[in-house]
Amino acid sequence: MSDNLNRRQPEDPKKINIHESWELDYWSKKWNVTHQQLKDAVKAVGVQTSAVAKHLGKTWP
Repeated sequence: MSDNLNRRQPEDPKKINIHESWELDYWSKKWNVTHQQLKDAVKAVGVQTSAVAKHLGKTWP
């Protein structure tokens, strides 16, 4: 199965994939942070969206 290049949001919103440029764009825009800040947060706390949001001082549902 090929990738859907028209995605508007992550398939699994509980995890952040920093290896996909569109996901970097999505989460960076959502939380108003740079790609590097997002990558650093994932490196510090892992890929779980709730942990990354907390690390960045952002809210997640």
